[in-house]
Amino acid sequence: MNTFEYSPSRWVPFRDKAVLDRVRRIRRQDIARHPNPDYRIEVMEDHEMEWRFITDIFLRIKRSSDEGRRLVMILPQPWPMYRRVAYLINELRVDCRRLYSFNMDEYANEHGQIAPEDWPHGFNYSLKHNFYNQIDPALRPPERQMIGLTNENLADYGKMIEDLGGADICYSGPGWTGHLAFIEPDAPEFAAGLEQWKTMGPRIVTLSPFTLAQNSLHGSFGMSGDLAAVPPKAATIGPAQVLGARFRVQMHGISVHGTATSWQRLVSRLVMHGPVTPLVPESICQTARTDVWVTQTAAMDIEPHWEKGY
Repeated sequence: MNTFEYSPSRWVPFRDKAVLDRVRRIRRQDIARHPNPDYRIEVMEDHEMEWRFITDIFLRIKRSSDEGRRLVMILPQPWPMYRRVAYLINELRVDCRRLYSFNMDEYANEHGQIAPEDWPHGFNYSLKHNFYNQIDPALRPPERQMIGLTNENLADYGKMIEDLGGADICYSGPGWTGHLAFIEPDAPEFAAGLEQWKTMGPRIVTLSPFTLAQNSLHGSFGMSGDLAAVPPKAATIGPAQVLGARFRVQMHGISVHGTATSWQRLVSRLVMHGPVTPLVPESICQTARTDVWVTQTAAMDIEPHWEKGY
């Protein structure tokens, strides 16, 4: 049989065929093996991921409250699951006055104007709606301590975290491009060699077409592939804020509405077992102390399913 050879499209950020072939072949039973003992990969049932995330956020807040110390968190999209964290806070009467949270990203338009807090598709809006406003006013931190990216604070966002002693925890998970927050591998605003790239801080970036496609499937944009509904740019933290955190949790578990279809299955392997490179931004966590949570669906072997279409 004749072979058919081709290279990845020029639009694909990471195109090393040998590496892609290697990570594609990683089997479920081998996915948790990693040479860095501080990069701790654990495979769990799909339903456990959300509860682990909720519990981890809550326990960190509870422990810091009990110990009377400040807690600084870098948080990903404040989805409705954050309401469950607020529920636990309210039920157990946890004092959150020493809590500081920083959103890791926010959408922006083509002119670099960051979405306002009252835009219902935005992460700042979601943080207040799904988390802050759900906490009993007697237990909430001052509102100025629940912080999202704005045009007013963008230049100082990294310093704001540093002035608090750095983040205690940064949660993340790879996008279709391998992005971390909105640190895109092909964004011209993050073009640099690895060592310089690791020092880069918050900025406005151009979103990858793959990110537009990914987010067009999100419920907030109608789950309809509406590419035009997703803003073209975003504000984001940089690699410096990720590496500056004392601890990281990295999550791999996105599938299409609970099915076995997952655009994350290949990029997660690349993130966990490929080279550390700006072309796969989440790979940076391989170099630092990180708990890595992988669902059974994300860990599934990559193989053809000839009876399936889309």
